[in-house]
Amino acid sequence: MSFNTFGKLFRFTTWGESHGPAIGCVIDGCPPLIDLDEQDIQKDLDKRKPGQSKFTTQRKEADKVKILSGTFGGKTTGTPISLIIYNEDMRSKDYGNIKDKFRPGHADFTYFKKYGIRDFRGGGRSSARETAARVAAGAIAKKVLGKKIGKKFKVVGAVTQLGILGCDTNIWNEKIINSNPFFCPDKSMIKLWEKYLLSVRKSGSSCGAIIEVRAKGVPPGLGAPIYSKLDSDIASAMMSINAVKGVNIGSGMNSAQLSGESNSDEMFQKNKKTNFKSNNAGGILGGISSGQEIIVSFAVKPTSSIIKKRETINRFGKNTSIVVKGRHDPCVGIRAVPVGEAMLSCVLLDHLLMHKAQNQ
Repeated sequence: MSFNTFGKLFRFTTWGESHGPAIGCVIDGCPPLIDLDEQDIQKDLDKRKPGQSKFTTQRKEADKVKILSGTFGGKTTGTPISLIIYNEDMRSKDYGNIKDKFRPGHADFTYFKKYGIRDFRGGGRSSARETAARVAAGAIAKKVLGKKIGKKFKVVGAVTQLGILGCDTNIWNEKIINSNPFFCPDKSMIKLWEKYLLSVRKSGSSCGAIIEVRAKGVPPGLGAPIYSKLDSDIASAMMSINAVKGVNIGSGMNSAQLSGESNSDEMFQKNKKTNFKSNNAGGILGGISSGQEIIVSFAVKPTSSIIKKRETINRFGKNTSIVVKGRHDPCVGIRAVPVGEAMLSCVLLDHLLMHKAQNQ
């Protein structure tokens, strides 16, 4: 299997399977002399780990990360950083009765067609378990960005729509986001979302979600105007996340409904500082950051593993039916929030390093 590496200058390669002994990543291109210990990474992993509430999968994983290389005396050395996270709560037996069947909506069929073999224990590499390694890499990217840009830099993600229920994105309260199990920014919607998702889970079904990630303090000038546009690399990063089916930058798809007057972000100068009256562009113009807040949102499809009977085929090409048992998220989008934060951070650091290499 090729293409397990993401990034150009700041690059990470993930490895491992959902039901294997461990997962991890190797990070190349991290600058030296960045303060880094395992707790810096752990706090982001704790946001993503399963089993934290009744609204996510009940698989219990501590997701404790161990740094194997690339640091000395609490600082990065500039050499590859290797990280490992041991799997502790696999129940491969849950998949024994469906090992020859393709789960609808999953990558089972396409993996088998491409490679002629597949890991039926939770999907192997196609499992969202792989994203824990991305979150670890993203935590390191955040540390580097914090040092290179300063304390003004911050990346925050939230769920802005749960199934059919949206929220007011103008209400963006970071304390609220970090204090509820949905990462919802709108306090008035939390109880309604709780009732809705419990009913979805009780029915044996699942729902999708929309996640929005915002990055403050990004300097202007990151990106390139043609083949490595900042927004195209961000979109690629988000589309690489499991179950993501669509990405918006700024107003995104809604831009098609706007007029030229309402869509263009008017500019003005005040106290020798350039300001914008709106941010429909999501902080990116012509593939290059404008200095505004970077805003990206992405849609996550409903969890494909549901306990309702579905029609499918087996690996011998015979028609059959399937019921997927085991422990699954009723809405996989909730735990995609820290993954989105991580991927945006990795892209921004990659472009910051490329910008400095060319322009400074």
